[in-house]
Amino acid sequence: MKTFLLILSLLFSGLQLLAQQDASIYRGQLPEITMDSNSSLHIISPEPIRYVDISTHSVKGDLPEDNVLRLKWAPDSTTLNNQEESNLGIITVIGESYIAQYHLHRKDGLTDNRLPASFNILPEHTRPLELPIEITTPQLRSHAVSLLAKRSTSPIRKTENYGIRVELNNVFTVANLVLLDITYHNDTNLPFEIDELRFKIEDRKVTKATNIQSIEIPPFWQLYAHSTFKRTYRNIYVLKKVTFPASKILSVELSEKQISGRTIILKIKYKDILEADLF
Repeated sequence: MKTFLLILSLLFSGLQLLAQQDASIYRGQLPEITMDSNSSLHIISPEPIRYVDISTHSVKGDLPEDNVLRLKWAPDSTTLNNQEESNLGIITVIGESYIAQYHLHRKDGLTDNRLPASFNILPEHTRPLELPIEITTPQLRSHAVSLLAKRSTSPIRKTENYGIRVELNNVFTVANLVLLDITYHNDTNLPFEIDELRFKIEDRKVTKATNIQSIEIPPFWQLYAHSTFKRTYRNIYVLKKVTFPASKILSVELSEKQISGRTIILKIKYKDILEADLF
């Protein structure tokens, strides 16, 4: 009898193990989104969207922003005549670290204030992905904001020209990225309208007999978009980790949107990056 009970127990455990190993996600388990043909639906992601798949030609989508997916249902005569079928298929959204899927339904010809105008991707809607990324944009933004919250100390580097003063407040590293905390002060009465800010590795000392060797490094990410500032402008810039010899410097060049625009250059030494703090 004990042997029989042991066999039943092992069999039952085996069935439970098989059930637990079912890796499928079924359509009936997906969150549902209802939309109509009168307006667009905006799906908001907590991080930049890398990939979108829409399983029907009746729904069109685009990305007006990195983390916003805009959907529009354009019904044809076939779908309008088939009032019994409300299924619009599956939409798949992949971010930097997650995958989210939703079951789209249509509801046309009826006024319903409960129809969503926008839809936020919540953590419970997502499943993690093992992607080759060391840090996500929300994490990077959190680090940048924490840098802004730090009390100002003596700047690591500073320079002044045309009444504009630039200061390197802090240098931090996270994963394979370098975060530069830079502040610009305008001591003139003329607002500074930013044209562009360029990061370049250049020779530390330049003589007339040598050619200037310059390598431009585009920022990987920045906290705020460029704008006009009257007095103070502070931003966090993120560069991918770079190495360069002591004979070169990292040049940060800010230029103004005018024919006779002002330009100011901040020179950062390699040791400033080597001595950066860690998050």
